Amino acid sequence: MKISVRHASHPDAVRGFDTETLRDHFLVPTLFEADETVFTYSHIDRFVVGGAMPVAGPLKLESSKEIGSPNFLDRRELGVVNVGGAGRVTVDGAVYELAPRDALYVAMGSKDVVFESLDRREPAKFYLNSTPAHARFETMKISIGQAKAVHLGDPAQSNERTIYQMIHPDVVRTAQLVLGMTVLKPNNMWNTMPCHTHDRRCEVYFYFDLPEEARVVHLMGEPEQTRHIVVANEQAVISPPWSIHSGVGTRNYTFIWAMGGDNQDFTDMDFVAMDRLR
Repeated sequence: MKISVRHASHPDAVRGFDTETLRDHFLVPTLFEADETVFTYSHIDRFVVGGAMPVAGPLKLESSKEIGSPNFLDRRELGVVNVGGAGRVTVDGAVYELAPRDALYVAMGSKDVVFESLDRREPAKFYLNSTPAHARFETMKISIGQAKAVHLGDPAQSNERTIYQMIHPDVVRTAQLVLGMTVLKPNNMWNTMPCHTHDRRCEVYFYFDLPEEARVVHLMGEPEQTRHIVVANEQAVISPPWSIHSGVGTRNYTFIWAMGGDNQDFTDMDFVAMDRLR
């Protein structure tokens, strides 16, 4: 298990960040390494983002000093999305088969969590998001077909897309974690523009389905003090509550958004008028 720690940054400080400092604070450049679990622990809402890529054999979810409890999920809940080949997650003896783009909610208090690939030639890639939890709910698999699908956007604005609400109050009960997947249609490149903030929740964006040479320009920062981070395939950006979170790609892509904070209200957004952006 590998884990790094990111501290929260005040927006006044971020105004002076150069490119490398901005990336060091908010970009998660590596999530998947063969036969490793890789985590980033953010002090923003105590959010943990990571990846598990079992190839030679199973990987067990371990705890660490940074997590602060004997078991990773003693006081946490976990969202899992498979973005690789077919895989399997075993939770305290219960087996969940995850096809590509299937999700799994793992309840607080789960002790023994194991990740496996069904074919080492096409290994599973389990994208992981974890938030603190105050109560135990039911571990549940959510296939892409069971997600609540919302179709939005307009080709004229290059943002036609489908939002799959997966770990969401309308689908599964959780303590605070909310997670979904947004799939942009071909020839559509923009997400979340016009943009918004939500001061009561942080958010993490994970971009994938990008060719090696493609990039997404992720926009962040205060509306009047915007910054950008150039993101490659299978990289994530941590978005603090005071920041916008939007992006445009060199082609269409898919991203997973995950949130933690004061509430689970998907529509709790503070919209930003276009003329405020700088």
